Amino acid sequence: MTRYSISQPVTQVEAARLLKGEGRYTDDVKLPFECHAVFLRSPHAHAHIVSIETNIAKQKPGIIDIFTGEDLLSDNIGNVAGNSPPKRSDGRPGFRPPREPITQNRVLHVGQLVAMVIGESINQAKDAAEAIKVEYQILEAEIDPIVNGKGNAPQLWPNAENNEAFSAKKGDADQTEAVLAAAPHVITETMKVTRVTANTMEPRAVVATYDPGREHYTVFACQQRPFVWRNMMTKNMFNIEENQMTVIAGDVGGSFGMKGGLYPEVPLVAWASKRVGRPVKWVCERSEGHIADDQARDIVFEAELGFDDRGKFHGYRVRAYANVGAFLSMNGFGSPNGAASYLCGTYDIPAVYGHSTATLTNTVPMANYRGPSGTPGSYVQERLIDLAATKLGLDPSEIRRRNYISAAAMPFKLPNGQTYDCGEFEIVMEKCLKLADYKNASKRRIDAETRGKLYGIGVSSSVDPSGSPAPEAAELRFDPGGTVTVMTASTAGGQSHATIYTQIVSETLGIDAEKIRVVEGDTSQHSFGSGTGAARTATICGSVVLLAAEKTREKAKKIAAHMLEAADADIEFDDGNFKVAGTDRAVTLSDIIDVAFEPKRMPPGMEFGLYETASWSPETSNIPNTYHVCEIEIDPDTGTSKMMHYSAVHDVGVELNPVLVDGQVIGGIAQGVGQALMEQMLYDSDGQVLTGSFMDYCMPRASDFCEFKLDRHPVPTATNPLGVKGAGEGGTVGALGAVMNAVNNALEPLGVHNIGMPATPEKVWKAIQQAS
Repeated sequence: MTRYSISQPVTQVEAARLLKGEGRYTDDVKLPFECHAVFLRSPHAHAHIVSIETNIAKQKPGIIDIFTGEDLLSDNIGNVAGNSPPKRSDGRPGFRPPREPITQNRVLHVGQLVAMVIGESINQAKDAAEAIKVEYQILEAEIDPIVNGKGNAPQLWPNAENNEAFSAKKGDADQTEAVLAAAPHVITETMKVTRVTANTMEPRAVVATYDPGREHYTVFACQQRPFVWRNMMTKNMFNIEENQMTVIAGDVGGSFGMKGGLYPEVPLVAWASKRVGRPVKWVCERSEGHIADDQARDIVFEAELGFDDRGKFHGYRVRAYANVGAFLSMNGFGSPNGAASYLCGTYDIPAVYGHSTATLTNTVPMANYRGPSGTPGSYVQERLIDLAATKLGLDPSEIRRRNYISAAAMPFKLPNGQTYDCGEFEIVMEKCLKLADYKNASKRRIDAETRGKLYGIGVSSSVDPSGSPAPEAAELRFDPGGTVTVMTASTAGGQSHATIYTQIVSETLGIDAEKIRVVEGDTSQHSFGSGTGAARTATICGSVVLLAAEKTREKAKKIAAHMLEAADADIEFDDGNFKVAGTDRAVTLSDIIDVAFEPKRMPPGMEFGLYETASWSPETSNIPNTYHVCEIEIDPDTGTSKMMHYSAVHDVGVELNPVLVDGQVIGGIAQGVGQALMEQMLYDSDGQVLTGSFMDYCMPRASDFCEFKLDRHPVPTATNPLGVKGAGEGGTVGALGAVMNAVNNALEPLGVHNIGMPATPEKVWKAIQQAS
């Protein structure tokens, strides 16, 4: 038997099950008499639907039924639900376009649902979908958020002027204007954070069944927020009680934010299971996912940094135009809001202002994607800081050092209203520079040049506000045999939640890890919760697991006091043993469990059993921070960038499991490198997707990376009971700036100015040719 503790680098408790192929992903759910759904999607970005003819398709072999938007209307199924957006620039409420699960009259992006086919097999359903005849009247498409935002685009909705969905403003506009006007130096740049897609290991999938006797839906879906999805489907779409639907996530093969919002396919599969009287399954195909999955980023920044001759920052201002696609995803606000609010990073900047506009276009809707608030803004700020350092002839690390918020100033209130509770940014930087052997980078540059390569080194310093405040609950239930079940609303997407929950409970109660069972993401087993996302699981879900375990321990102390005929205050706990202070009289947790399930042996007036719940919501986000150093070599003959060295130091507070934290950091860096060097979703002027498969959308491979050197500098936060900060996003937030600074550092001697992402071989080669 094994005891675990917090901060112990234990092996993942899920590892053996998953490595043996015993994971239970959505497609692994096989229900009796299951049939299959296939969706017909629009090939056009903007068009009126003149007619849909399904009669021939319905006669195809194996076809159970075909549904269009009219069928949903006849059953009073509501539009796809979502959160209310922030206000628009003029102060009016934000605009959420009505999103029919299956459109009836107009399509607004390639891939929008036009019909749903239910067949005995996937191939039969596909054949029928191809036989559906749809007549379209093509309309002009708009894909440019800047054209939209400046009022030069066709209006997609009559009550959305300039196609504005919502806006975000942070800081003091007048003060920042005055400070920038007076600053000795101002760097101004326009930069784009390109559109990407998550490309998770497991595609989106749904299996649903309806029980007419109980009038109850059961929905299996790989996603992040089962309780939120259930609420939105039952309340806003089906008009039924929440207890008439169970949503189960199971194992989730990656999400990164893409599976956070409610998609039309989920309620459609559930509704279809009731209509056809059989379980229905849909699994998204890879090529389908490139036009069906929510995408991310796609923000154009107009940014200004004012500073003096010593490199001290005076003011910073951004104007951002965020392309949010044709509809507002349920969780698609993060990047547009972050574009306006990521203004200070790790720096003491006296005057800041950010204004972002979220504009609707004829493209796939947008979702949060790993580090949605911090990644775009950090990249833009870190690039401007490097340009400022070049202008002044300062080392990039030195200009950052001169502007850091000091540890002594914590807690520090930023000019945009946010407060950092703790952080030692300069120490994190110094550790990373030492780890990277930064002082000897010039020797590595000379070595690269002797081999005919262009050498570049880039740094970045960033924060990533994590653990967005929202309520969570946890339940701990012991059975008479001594096994405890831990239940939360989080979902298992590869982060090893079960491992950290096991560590927390094992240490708090002194119980063997083998006696701990974790249940996540099942609305039939738990009360409520906001789910996984925004690097909040360890900070918030982990905290409520700790609180529930502590409540369990306190009840166990009372039972122990009764058993030992002592006062409650005299009971001490030590690694699973409860003893009377100053004596050798003690009982074990196992002894207490035996008593807890015999009412006559319990203390008078105390409920029998040993099960406790806890709920909690933080008052504010926590502030993890990181410093990255990236070194690359570019082959001038091909434009290919090769990563040579990568170092990162992170502060995520108390690390519940250092091995898992390192895995999160490395995974985040990999996704940041992918966006910086190769990944991009491209559309033509008609709104057609040009990167619709892995033949066109380039993904990084293991061979594209070098060895990662990692270190940590944990500064515990007081924003949650565990002292932890989010660890899931900082790798991505820091990587974009570090990699792009390295690329530009390599090209700078040739006269190339601020090449944008992705720095593909073709783009880099062209820049080299033009410069020479």
